[in-house]
Amino acid sequence: MEGGIMSNYKLTYFDINGGRAEPLRIGFHIAGIDFEDNRISFPEFAELRSSMPFNAVPVLEIDGVQITQSNAMSRFIGKKAGLYPVDDVQALYCDEVLEAFEDLTHYIVRTFGLQGEELKLAREKLVDGWMSTYLKGLEKLLQRGGGEYYADNQLTMADIRSFVQIRSLCSGSLDHIPVDIVQRVAPGLVEHQARIGSDSRIAGYYATHG
Repeated sequence: MEGGIMSNYKLTYFDINGGRAEPLRIGFHIAGIDFEDNRISFPEFAELRSSMPFNAVPVLEIDGVQITQSNAMSRFIGKKAGLYPVDDVQALYCDEVLEAFEDLTHYIVRTFGLQGEELKLAREKLVDGWMSTYLKGLEKLLQRGGGEYYADNQLTMADIRSFVQIRSLCSGSLDHIPVDIVQRVAPGLVEHQARIGSDSRIAGYYATHG
């Protein structure tokens, strides 16, 4: 409810089960908020991007007003879903994890569009460098939170972002990224991903959304 009136939400992102929009979709589901899940193809994005504030997705429209930045959206939806800490320090911990995963995503996205040997070398460098650095660092943040959750001793958007991204890294969907990279470098994150995936709220989302 915005100002006592039910708002209309439209989330635009690629037609994939993953990426920056997946935690937002899960958050809306847990919050029990109806939204338009506008999934677009890559050719459609090429046509639409000039109409978006930063030529990028995801874009969340609230009553027709465009909002960008996936972490800002995560906090907004997280508050509505009870997935964002009220305590300032715990909220800081949650934000730190969201930002770290966003940094890691930027490093991965830089390799998109490369081909052949150039892609292979870039991905190998990424695995040995920033990816390993971030995975190890994120495991330390999980341990700081107690080992089960990153913040607040309960499920937050930080856990959901981690679940989505670690699942992707372990899926084999990225060429030249070993499927066991997370298990080798930060096994605690694999255990966390499995535990979060078994949470009834997360399992419930995938039971209805595939």
